[in-house]
Amino acid sequence: MKFLKNLFLIIILLIIFGGAALYIIYDHYNAEKKELTYELRKSTNGSYIDLTHGVTHYELDGPDTGKVVVMLHGVTVPYYIWNGTFEYLTEHGFRVLRYDQYGRGYSDRPDVVYNKQLYFEQLNELIDQLHLKKPVSLVGVSFGGMLATDFTVAYPDAVNKVVLIDPGYPANKIKVPQFVAEYYEAIHPEERALGQMDDFKYPDRHPTWVERYRPQMEYKGFRHAIISTVYNYGAQYNGRQSNAALNNLHKPVMLIWGKEDKTVPFTYSDSVRSVLKTEFLPVDDAGHLPYIEQADIVNPALVTFLRK
Repeated sequence: MKFLKNLFLIIILLIIFGGAALYIIYDHYNAEKKELTYELRKSTNGSYIDLTHGVTHYELDGPDTGKVVVMLHGVTVPYYIWNGTFEYLTEHGFRVLRYDQYGRGYSDRPDVVYNKQLYFEQLNELIDQLHLKKPVSLVGVSFGGMLATDFTVAYPDAVNKVVLIDPGYPANKIKVPQFVAEYYEAIHPEERALGQMDDFKYPDRHPTWVERYRPQMEYKGFRHAIISTVYNYGAQYNGRQSNAALNNLHKPVMLIWGKEDKTVPFTYSDSVRSVLKTEFLPVDDAGHLPYIEQADIVNPALVTFLRK
């Protein structure tokens, strides 16, 4: 009996010291020390609007009479990912909206489940509260392509055309509980930041990309937003089913894919096109962000498609 008591005491002490060690490691590496404030946002570009789940950072530009285009970024990089293409479209007469999804950039990070419905509500509210003329055209990259597809299927009357750029397709295989993934994310912030360079075929041509990415990681809630999205949206996404449902709506769809994409490999373009009729633009010499690496090819093609 004494042996069992001593063993139990040892186990309790190991749990206590182990927990303390895990917290010390977490506190040392955790990059999320700041809160987003009104004063901080005053010094940023763009505009802000208060929606149901919090403040959303956005930019709306282009002539009031132009066709409306809404740009949807990927799972982690906020709306600056559209720099260059956003300006190109506005200069060619489109009324263009880009925004930071909840949890990214300078938008609020609500402590909620980041599922399909949350993203639908944010986009619907933006379109309504900014009084954008419907139907709009959606342009989505990576995770934004998944969202563009699902949103169009859910609200077909709100969308005219869809552009999918290297869209997310395969479901992410979940191997560990969500809290474990969030802890790992907390103690490996550089892995997330440096991993953004994998989206480029020529990362050396974008030397400031990581430094531009890091600031959003300092605000509380970023990590939860990313991991919750992966677990509660990405892991449940059925690319074949979603694209087939979009195909049934018979809307104009353009598919653009960098041939040397390492994030969502080019071979998935065949899977998408097997169930979804699209105008297809395969882009040579480009990775996951072909509109950045081959802007002279992609941007004019976007304008031509959206003008039709």
